[in-house]
Amino acid sequence: MKTLAMILCLMAGGALASCPAPQDVTAELESLFEEARNASNDAEGQAAAARMWQVWLRAPDETAQEVLDRGMRFRSGFDFVAAIKEFDRLAEYCPLYAEGYNQRAFVHFLREDYEKALTDLDLALGISPDHVGARSGKALTLMNMGRIDEARAELLLALENNPWLSERFLLNEGAPLAVPGKDI
Repeated sequence: MKTLAMILCLMAGGALASCPAPQDVTAELESLFEEARNASNDAEGQAAAARMWQVWLRAPDETAQEVLDRGMRFRSGFDFVAAIKEFDRLAEYCPLYAEGYNQRAFVHFLREDYEKALTDLDLALGISPDHVGARSGKALTLMNMGRIDEARAELLLALENNPWLSERFLLNEGAPLAVPGKDI
């Protein structure tokens, strides 16, 4: 009943001042980054990455979790307008929770609104600088904006914590983020 009241307040546009600060997950993520760095194959690397996402998608409280999950369901159903509204609510309710901004950035990216995506990615990375998903999302956004050198730099930073990202192939010779200057 308490959760329903909080959600109704959020849906009415009222911000609740009771979102707890996000849990410090630095040690947990560093352990997962190390696991990814030490993975001997793609399957091991992807398993570590999946556990990273479990950490990032763990909202500060039940209300925030419900809003996050609802926004992700809307996004998965391609209802981007509803997804943005949910992620707006989440950002308003839990302004220190990086994943709210990262998920909203993803929707903006899917809508090809790269400027808004970049703004939200910068907010997410300001809160959680080692967020591999936000960092690789920023690389993809910058790439789509034609800012190739910046995109490459962001992707290289993301790969420091997860060398198994599928986006790593964007750095291969002939790929969009390949290092320039090599003749074929």
